[in-house]
Amino acid sequence: MVQESLVLRLQEVDITHVPIVGGKNASLGEMIQSLTKLGVNIPGGFATTAYAFRAYMKQTGLNDTIREILAKLDTTNVTQLRDCGAQCRRAIMSKPFPKELQDAITDYYLEMCEKYRGGHDVDVAVRSSATAEDLPNASFAGQQETFLNVHGVQEVINACHKCYASLFTDRAISYRVNMGFDHNQVALSVGVQLMVRSDLAASGVMFSIDTESGFKNAVLINGAYGLGENVVQGAVNPDEFLVFKPTLKQCKPILEKRLGSKEIKMIYDIGGGKTVKNVPVSPADRLRFCITEDQVLTLARWAVIIEEHYSKHHGRFCAMDMEWALDGESKTLYIVQARPETVVSQRSAAQNNTLTTYRLKTDGLKLKRVAQGSSVGSSVGQGVAHVIHNLQDMKLFKAGQVLVTNKTDPDWEPIMKLASGIVTNFGGRTCHAAIIARELGIPAVVGCGTATEEIQTGDEVTLSCASGERGAVYQGLIPFEKEEILIDVLPQTKTSILMNVGNPQDAFRLSTVPCGGVGLARLEFIIANHVKVHPLALVHFDQLQDLKVKQEIGDLTKLYESNRPQYFVDHLASGIALIAAAFYPRPVIVRMSDFKSNEYANLLGGAQFEPSEENPMIGWRGASRYYHPEYKQGFALECQAFKKVRQEMGLVNVIPMIPFCRTPLEGKKVIQEMASNGLVQGQNGLQVYCMCEIPSNVLLADEFLDVFDGFSIGSNDLTQLCLGLDRDSGIVSELFDERSPAVKKLISSVIQTALRRGKKIGICGQAPSDYPEFARFLVQEGINSISLNSDSVVKTIVDIAALEKSFK
Repeated sequence: MVQESLVLRLQEVDITHVPIVGGKNASLGEMIQSLTKLGVNIPGGFATTAYAFRAYMKQTGLNDTIREILAKLDTTNVTQLRDCGAQCRRAIMSKPFPKELQDAITDYYLEMCEKYRGGHDVDVAVRSSATAEDLPNASFAGQQETFLNVHGVQEVINACHKCYASLFTDRAISYRVNMGFDHNQVALSVGVQLMVRSDLAASGVMFSIDTESGFKNAVLINGAYGLGENVVQGAVNPDEFLVFKPTLKQCKPILEKRLGSKEIKMIYDIGGGKTVKNVPVSPADRLRFCITEDQVLTLARWAVIIEEHYSKHHGRFCAMDMEWALDGESKTLYIVQARPETVVSQRSAAQNNTLTTYRLKTDGLKLKRVAQGSSVGSSVGQGVAHVIHNLQDMKLFKAGQVLVTNKTDPDWEPIMKLASGIVTNFGGRTCHAAIIARELGIPAVVGCGTATEEIQTGDEVTLSCASGERGAVYQGLIPFEKEEILIDVLPQTKTSILMNVGNPQDAFRLSTVPCGGVGLARLEFIIANHVKVHPLALVHFDQLQDLKVKQEIGDLTKLYESNRPQYFVDHLASGIALIAAAFYPRPVIVRMSDFKSNEYANLLGGAQFEPSEENPMIGWRGASRYYHPEYKQGFALECQAFKKVRQEMGLVNVIPMIPFCRTPLEGKKVIQEMASNGLVQGQNGLQVYCMCEIPSNVLLADEFLDVFDGFSIGSNDLTQLCLGLDRDSGIVSELFDERSPAVKKLISSVIQTALRRGKKIGICGQAPSDYPEFARFLVQEGINSISLNSDSVVKTIVDIAALEKSFK
C-alpha cells in the first residue's frame, strides 16, 4: 500500500498524496505525471514518506523525548527556544534510521544512479517536505533544511537524517506553537531529486502573479548565477524580469528587465567539509543578465501552464510560486519546485475591494534619503532603527523597531513579526525578507546594498514603498497620510470613465480601479524618471562636448555600448508597456513627448541640442519637433518604442496621441514621419489621436479629424491660449479657469463636430477631476470619455451615473 510505503518514486505520487509525501514532493510528482508531456522539464527522484517518519519516531521513543523537552518552552524567549531546538535536533541525530529505511533509501538512490549516470554516483538535492494530517491550512515552506550536491549512499542517508532533525529548527517549533499545532501531528517527508547543475549556469524564483499588486496577468522572474539558495535566502540582488501573460503565446512580451548586482554565486565545493560554497561573480558577468530573453519567455510559458493546471485542479484561480534552474552542462531549463502562492491569494474580499494609497506629507520638508532598494508592499512604516548583524543579537530587538540587516532567513522570523519595517542590504522581491514582510503586511525595502552602513541603531527612519517598485528609507519620522477608496459594485455609465496614469510603477495597482482604460499617459514622466537622457545625446554620443555628462550617460547605458539609442527605445517601451499591460485590452492613450525646449535641455546631454527660447510654452514643442530636421532622429526613437510595444509585445491597445499640433498640414507631416518609422496609421488597428488644446484645433476641427482618428481635449493649454494668459504667472493666475464661458464654448463646439463626424472625443485635462460641475457639463454635451485622476474615478462614476439617469 502507498500509505505504508517507506519510499516512493516521484512519478508514483500526485497532488492527492500531500499527507504522505508533503506538498513539495506531491507537487513534483503531479507535475512529472501531468506537465512533462506539455514540455515542462521536472527533475526525477524519490521521496521518503510520512509513514517512514512516524515509524522512526515511534520505534526510537523520540516522540516522548521531544514532548518532554518542549513541555515548558516559551517561544517568545529566544534563548530558551534556541536551547530547546538544539536539544531536539541532537536527540534525533543520536538515533540512527532503522535498517529497512536505510535499505529503501539505498535501493532508490542506486536506481537513480543507474538511470542518470550509468551506475556512477549521481548528485542529488535533498529537500525537506513537512506535512500534517488534518491540518489543511498548515504551511511549512522554508522551515526545514535543504542539502545540495549530495552524492553517495551514506551521504544521502545522512542528509535525510539531518532533514528529519530540521523538523525541530527554532523557526519550525515557533511556528507550530504559534499556530496551536501538536508537534506530533506533523511529519516529514524527504525528497531526493536529481541535482540540476545550475552551479554552472543560473537559477531563481518565479511567481505567476505580480507579488506586490496582485496583478494576475504578469509573471515575475528573479534569477542569479549559481545554485538557487542565494536568491531564495536574499543573499544576492538578482536580475528581475516581468512578462505579460495574455500575449505570451504569439509575442515576446517582456515588459521589464532589471539588472541585479549578483555579487556572489553558490557552486559545488570540491573537497573540504561542505558540499557547496559561495564565490564572487566576475565583473563582466555581473553586467550581463543571467539568462537570455528566450529562456525568460520559456519560463514564463511554463509558469502559465503550471498555473492553469493547478487552477483547474483547485477549481479556482491559483497563482503559483515556483523555483527554476538552468543546467550548465545540458543548457536545459527545469522547474525544481512549485507551490500555490500564499499571500495575495489570502487577501479578503474587503482588501480586494479597497484601493489603499499612502503619501508622505513633505510640504516644506527637506528629505534625506539614507537607503534605496526594491519596495515590498505599497505602504509607509517608521520607527527607531535597530541594526542587527547576527542571530545572537536578536534578543535585543524590541517591538515596533525597524529591522536593518544584511539578509534574513527563517531563523529571523521571531523578531520580523515584531518589526514596523524591514530593510536589507541584499535580496530581491522574491527573497525571504520580502515574502515574510508581505505575509506580515509590513513595508520592506530590500537589496539596498549599504543600508547597514548608512543607518545606525537608534536612528529614527521612515520607509516608503508608496512610489512603485523602488522603495526608499528616509531620515526622521516623516508625516504621512493614508487614503482608502472603496471599489465596490459601481453603476454603469454611458460616458466612458478613463484614468490618467503618470508613473508606470503604479499601473498594476491602479488597474483595479474600475475604469474604461487610460485617457492620458505622458511620455515626459517616463523619459524624465526612467530614461533620463536626451534622445539626441544617445544618437550623437561620440560628439558630446560635456565630458562629465558623457561619463554619466556612459554609466547609465553601459549595457548598450554598441547601440546607445536602443537604451532610449527599451526603457521608454518598458514604461509604456507596463501601463498598457495593466489595463489590457482596454485602450491606453499615450501622449508622445511634449517637453518644452527648456525641459528637454534639463535631460542629460540635452543642453547641447536645445535652443534658448523666450517663451518655450508656445515655442518648439509637440508636433513641430517630430518632423523637424533638428529633432526627427529623436522622434524616430519614440516611434521605435511604440512599435516594440505594439508589435513585439502585442499590446495593440496602445493609442499614440500627438500634442500641440498647430495645423492639419503639420498633422499630416507627423503621420508621414510615423509611417517612415514603422507606425502606419490603420495598420494592425493603429489609431492616432490628436490633443485638442489650441484654438485652431477647434476652429479647424473637421480638417484635423480628416487626419486623426480622434481628439482628446487638453483643458489646461486650451484655457491658457483661449484666454491669452500664462498659467504659470502668479499675477494673472486668478483669471485661469477652465469653466470660463469662452473655454466652454470652444469645448462644446469641438465635441459636436467630433460627434457629427463619428470620431472619438474625450478630455484628459485636470478640470473634470477638480470641478464636478465641469464633468457634468461635459456629459451634457455628449462627450465620449472623461479621463480623471485615480482618486476621482469612483466618486465621478457615481455622480455621472446619476446625472445620466436624470436625462432619461
